[in-house]
Amino acid sequence: MKRYWKVGDLANLTGLTVRTLRYYDQIGLFSPSGQTESGHRLYSESDLSRLHQILSLKELGLSLEEIKSVLTDGQISPLEIVNLQMNRIKEQIKLQQKLLEQLEHVSKLMQGKAQLTVEDFTNLLQAMKMSFEKLVIERQTVWERHLDLLGDFLNEESGMPKPKEENQ
Repeated sequence: MKRYWKVGDLANLTGLTVRTLRYYDQIGLFSPSGQTESGHRLYSESDLSRLHQILSLKELGLSLEEIKSVLTDGQISPLEIVNLQMNRIKEQIKLQQKLLEQLEHVSKLMQGKAQLTVEDFTNLLQAMKMSFEKLVIERQTVWERHLDLLGDFLNEESGMPKPKEENQ
């Protein structure tokens, strides 16, 4: 027996908002596979699989337009998306593990009342910097994409043409 979710149920299940799911439908990124007689959206298990792909690619930093292109053109399989996610998480774990090791080393030295060397501090700061820089770069990329989308939306709403460099 197939299982279906209404838009509100899917929103609760995934943590997305109903508005986001409707927007994804509006732009043709993620549409329900069915609807009730009264016109309510119905999402199937295969829809959930597509939504997972969308959210995974979004987490990897792709814009909604890029995600739509990737999924429409079949440039990447669900397995490849899962593998990309796993690799990203492994990279994050390595950075966090290195930071943890440095913190443990400094903690042991401090507990033993040992004098911390400049090298101890620089190693710790380097591990912290790597972890912090990665987070900042990821956030910056996401914000740049959001601002680009907002700019495109505002230009469309005002009827203004895009700047010359974007029209080329």
